[in-house]
Amino acid sequence: MMRTLISVLFYILANGVGLLVAALLLDGLTLSFTGFLIATLLLSLVEAIAAPIITKLSDKNVPALKGGVALVTTFVGLGITNAIVSNMSMDGLATWLAATLLVWLGALIANILLPMFMFKNRLEASQQKPH
Repeated sequence: MMRTLISVLFYILANGVGLLVAALLLDGLTLSFTGFLIATLLLSLVEAIAAPIITKLSDKNVPALKGGVALVTTFVGLGITNAIVSNMSMDGLATWLAATLLVWLGALIANILLPMFMFKNRLEASQQKPH
């Protein structure tokens, strides 16, 4: 149970990092602080729901899409989040595409690095124990 909660927390934090990276780098993406918090939670929820659906649809109908499911899920998540969160706006196709890539990439990197930093002491302690 604790691992599941930690996994969910890392997923939300990683999406927050990705959204923050996109908001900082793209002029066409604007977020207030409250909008950022709401958008991070909503994006994570939408992606968690949409990912299995999009994966299943791609398996049946568009097998070539299988490798890009995470990007499509991020794009769909951003679209739904942008439509719902009033303190978030994305202007222009270039912003939409760049935001999708940056949020996906930022979340991917954060998903790799966050556990390393959060559990660094535990990892070091386990490596020092004699086997």
